[in-house]
Amino acid sequence: QVQLVESGGGLVQAGGSLRLSCAASGRTFSSYAIGWFRQAPGKEREFVTAVSWEGGNRYYADSVKGRFTISRDNAKNTVYLQMNSLKPEDTAVYYCAADRSRHLSGSSYSPDEYDYWGQGTQVTVSS
Repeated sequence: QVQLVESGGGLVQAGGSLRLSCAASGRTFSSYAIGWFRQAPGKEREFVTAVSWEGGNRYYADSVKGRFTISRDNAKNTVYLQMNSLKPEDTAVYYCAADRSRHLSGSSYSPDEYDYWGQGTQVTVSS
């Protein structure tokens, strides 16, 4: 089992940057693919980005390509989400999630693919 804890959220002005962290417990963290999702009030949870177990493969939603970067440090059991050029529409609760399927696939875009979730961290971007 994996437990995930997100941190790094906050309030930032449009155009600013934040780095989110997803810290995991469990010896098997490095064997999981990790995804980031977000959910704004009144909206469904949506895919943001994902990284394969060894960090070699990454997927991004079109809305964040070129602005967000996912990375992982398996020695530290942590996945990072660097968010640059933030926009008000990026405002949401951000969740990280772990998928036992080590590799990414078309299913990686769906929250149903993921087995474990963190509690989320709020990101608010002011205009």
